[in-house]
Amino acid sequence: MIDYQAVIDKYYPAGDPARDIYMRHAESVAGEALAIVRNRHLPLDEATVMAAAMLHDIGICRTDAPGIHCHGSEPYLAHGVAGAAILRAEGIPEEIASVAERHTGAGLTAGDVEASGLPIPVRDYCPRTLLEKLVCYADKFWSKSGSMERKTLDRVRASMAKWGGDSAGRFEELHRQFGQ
Repeated sequence: MIDYQAVIDKYYPAGDPARDIYMRHAESVAGEALAIVRNRHLPLDEATVMAAAMLHDIGICRTDAPGIHCHGSEPYLAHGVAGAAILRAEGIPEEIASVAERHTGAGLTAGDVEASGLPIPVRDYCPRTLLEKLVCYADKFWSKSGSMERKTLDRVRASMAKWGGDSAGRFEELHRQFGQ
């Protein structure tokens, strides 16, 4: 079993205002993902789903996102790449680290990264495994700012359209697979 809480505690210590935001978001995403696993009878280990959902955003602590009390040096968009690096350095299994790396938007292709000049290495960041796809999908319904209430499907779709490329199409594929 993965001790995801020990990793969270190391990067978001008690008393850090980012911790409350992080925990609320991660717990919401985990609840969403576990509900989908149960409703769809997906062949995924629930403890692994929980760990992946709780750790998918670990890299936000390395970003410059003062609105959510993160004061690192990386642009927010790089939080997936930063999170995967953290998880790999902590010895977390690759199946979890890759969730962090591939959950941004509805996935980013190397073409998306290059065409938009995004501040991450040019390569494919689209979710591939069932676990990666599940956490990516569940994450789209929960924000780390504002009311932090569950987003409606229409709001998620509008957000995906802003990413450009085929992000909206990739989201619709995830919705067909996991939508309730």
